[in-house]
Amino acid sequence: MDWYEKLSKYFPIEEMKSKEHMELLLKEKGDVYHKDEGSHHVLMYAEFDTFIFIDYLWVSAKSRGQGIGHKLIEKLKEHNKPIILEVEPIDYDDSDTEKRLSFYKREGFTHAQSIGYNRRSLATNKESPMEILYWSPNNESEEVIFKKMCKMYESIHTYKDEEIYGKAYQPVEEVLIYDEDREAEDILARLDKK
Repeated sequence: MDWYEKLSKYFPIEEMKSKEHMELLLKEKGDVYHKDEGSHHVLMYAEFDTFIFIDYLWVSAKSRGQGIGHKLIEKLKEHNKPIILEVEPIDYDDSDTEKRLSFYKREGFTHAQSIGYNRRSLATNKESPMEILYWSPNNESEEVIFKKMCKMYESIHTYKDEEIYGKAYQPVEEVLIYDEDREAEDILARLDKK
């Protein structure tokens, strides 16, 4: 299995970029978009001047619990800038969603409750509400994280979208909202209640 097959078997179709999109990012935005691949992991991430965005992190089922994910996150933390990622809310029919959240909680990530994120998949045309998690070495505010997330969306997620998919993703202002009064339960705190 190549790196793309590993990711597409693990992540829902709504969350997957096409292989063409990811290869184009690696080729044309190689200064920002990176792949870290080993026999038991695939990490796709974008590193900007002031933050890192984890696009995909996959660790093979048989090697989970061996600290591979922890080592990959630690390597990114050494860059000493905020790390941002998207996660789907807990789906109690899919135990992996809870395991993923527990992993990021152990790694010190925070749920950005003020950030709403909902984008339509070009593959399925369904809306996928997601939550934003972040780790910050300097206590950046959620508003700062929101601005970084907008930058990432416009330069990575929508990169050459019309050329690749034949249609465009929604504009950033339809997908991401910042609202300090947003009614959102802390999805990481909820893990403690179980």
